[in-house]
Amino acid sequence: MIRGNRARLLWMAAPLLIGLSACGDFWQAPSTTTTGCTTNCTTLSSGVFYVLNQATSQVVALSIQSGSLTTVGTYTLPTAGPLAMALSPNGDFLYVSTLSGGIYVYTVGSGGVLTLGNGSVAISSDQATTMQVDATNSWLVDAVSGIAELNAIALNPTTGLLASSSEKEQGLALPATTVTQLAISPNDSTSCTDCYVFVAMGAGGTEEIHFSPSNANPFGSHGNLSVLHSGGADNAVAVDPSNLLLYVAEIDALPSDAESGGLRAFIIGATSITENTGSPYSSGGTGPTAIFPQTGYVYVANNAGSTANGNIASFSLTNSGTSSAPVYTFASLGTLSAGIDPVGMAVDSTGDFLLALSEGGNPDLEAYTMSSGLLTSVLTVSTGTDPVQAIAIAAAP
Repeated sequence: MIRGNRARLLWMAAPLLIGLSACGDFWQAPSTTTTGCTTNCTTLSSGVFYVLNQATSQVVALSIQSGSLTTVGTYTLPTAGPLAMALSPNGDFLYVSTLSGGIYVYTVGSGGVLTLGNGSVAISSDQATTMQVDATNSWLVDAVSGIAELNAIALNPTTGLLASSSEKEQGLALPATTVTQLAISPNDSTSCTDCYVFVAMGAGGTEEIHFSPSNANPFGSHGNLSVLHSGGADNAVAVDPSNLLLYVAEIDALPSDAESGGLRAFIIGATSITENTGSPYSSGGTGPTAIFPQTGYVYVANNAGSTANGNIASFSLTNSGTSSAPVYTFASLGTLSAGIDPVGMAVDSTGDFLLALSEGGNPDLEAYTMSSGLLTSVLTVSTGTDPVQAIAIAAAP
């Protein structure tokens, strides 16, 4: 699941339609646009991306066309209380978890249009607060906050449904009940020896679980990366695209810093995970809430309280060691303002836009262009009639 920022500027798309039937029918908005841009405007276009609005129980499919926001469709969920969202790496299926009904699957059609699948019935009763599909598209891994368990649901990569109607979920007991986010190694495969599921568990640190998708039970041995200080808590985790680094967003990682947000970086080895020299790195704000890594760069969204705008901190990184004994050097590229309570980020399929979502709005969604790791804000918009409480974002591959 991914998270992001929301704007109090209203976008001028057709109004959202509430109260669609529970059978899973959906209304597709006409393709209407608004720029929401007054400075640093762009003519670039993005791929399709999806935003989960908690207050309206809706998924909104969007894209940026020549610098303006376009609505692909707005879809009211079959049941209330959306919690998390995950897009399969092959881009064919979108999974949405809800408090009332469990996990639903949508088929992604031409142009990013969604169709509710499995006869409008949930594929799992899990009330997942965080989830992700692995790189083989054959496992949906989820966790529920308040329950100390990690679950793996076997999928059919072709249909997006359960691999077998008789197959049971695989479970693994976690050492803490507070679960904030999970991340799976991006290159997991049948031959992977250094693939993991990482689970951020607040004050319980981050659990590292060996993950083998070819096994009937993909979970293997596991251990724990504890928080650095007694007041600390792990809010988010991410793995870089080459599976070389694990990132952890930790509150109070730098207690001597007036701004206590910290990014921790760990080197993923074949047999061990070790913290990089120089880690943690100050990211500002009262605490980091989301991470988005790219090759050579990493972005960290930071909270600044319930009513103040947060920020996004940018870092570049280079290997100052060797390939067998890497030592990564991080350099701050500065920060930019974000919305209130930023909760997630994604990069669209063109690679031109970093999209940031904020649950507290102001704005709901902000799009940045990227140049050598530097961000430029080019679009600030709402993802519905505020307050929508935008809580998750996923971009089509």
